[in-house]
Amino acid sequence: MANTKKSVLQLEQFLPYRLSVAANLVSDVIASSYRSLFGLTVPQWRLLAVLAERHRATQQELGAATRMDKLVVSRAAVALVQRRLVRRAANSDDQRSHLLVLAKNGRALYARVAPKAIELEAQLLAGLSRAEREHLRELLLRLEVTALHLSP
Repeated sequence: MANTKKSVLQLEQFLPYRLSVAANLVSDVIASSYRSLFGLTVPQWRLLAVLAERHRATQQELGAATRMDKLVVSRAAVALVQRRLVRRAANSDDQRSHLLVLAKNGRALYARVAPKAIELEAQLLAGLSRAEREHLRELLLRLEVTALHLSP
């Protein structure tokens, strides 16, 4: 008799679901901390962090780097400009877009937020051994590479 057992999706065991739940829980912890301590949303923090590393970027580049939707990036950028944490600069490579650059206040805020981010990461990973943390990072990177290759 042939095996007629059909594959059944078990949501609790489905990798995309588990990754989404874990990411949302981690993001919620970080968001509440950043909001209460620094008045930042997670998208705003991500833009600050990318700009701190790259020094300047277009909104399109920020979207690609953070994997956030254009609208989310736009709203976060506007809020950061309004708070004078980021400034817009002319983009000599493309007159239709602007470069976003960390302002002095933005660099100062980043210098305060980054240690808190590292502390939160350490708390989140505290239950894992060093080898498990390294393995988790390696596995996540491999998943990201595979997902990029499957992406249309």
